[in-house]
Amino acid sequence: MARTPADLVGAQPDPPFAITFDGRTVTALRGQSVAAALWGAGILAWRTTRNGGRPRGAFCGIGQCYDCLATINGEPNRRACLVPARPGDAITTQEGHGRAGLGV
Repeated sequence: MARTPADLVGAQPDPPFAITFDGRTVTALRGQSVAAALWGAGILAWRTTRNGGRPRGAFCGIGQCYDCLATINGEPNRRACLVPARPGDAITTQEGHGRAGLGV
């Protein structure tokens, strides 16, 4: 019988909760970053570049670069690898510099 790492250490993780990405429901776990939750759902890109509109997602995963910028709960330019996922978070694809909807 296959055993998971959680079984081996006797872990009892909290139940998953829902966040949304561009209106799509995504499951997250307590302690996961927004980037980890998106990756877990198979979403690899959540930003486009200013020049050319190329897709970007997590690159370094430790907050040193800015490839993982996302709009989280209406606030643009958040590094998704550093922001803990919270129940009900609304993440949207960030277009370019993230200020298009702000009139800046």
